[in-house]
Amino acid sequence: MSKYKTIDMQGYADIFKALSNPHRLKIFMKLACCGSEGIACKSDKACECVGDLGSNMGIAPSTISHHLKELHRSGLICTRRNGQRIECWVDPEILESICSFFTCKAKE
Repeated sequence: MSKYKTIDMQGYADIFKALSNPHRLKIFMKLACCGSEGIACKSDKACECVGDLGSNMGIAPSTISHHLKELHRSGLICTRRNGQRIECWVDPEILESICSFFTCKAKE
């Protein structure tokens, strides 16, 4: 059973706290629009590399890295190293869990 299916209220609070920063929200939305690992998105990529995420955002690479750590810590994104690149993506189960929260299907 996935850990996302059993998110408690504190877990949701951590998720929404992470998303309360406009830059983190923008990064999360950019990753969410790319689908999940192994599923192609509009740009034919299932994930984004850390270096690519900051392009056109006007944010320093160190700040992007900080935001990615917060998104990962809250369970919103997954990461893996691929050589010198770090790939990031949103697990579709976390999106399903967030949708469930807003449709009152989440555990109380």
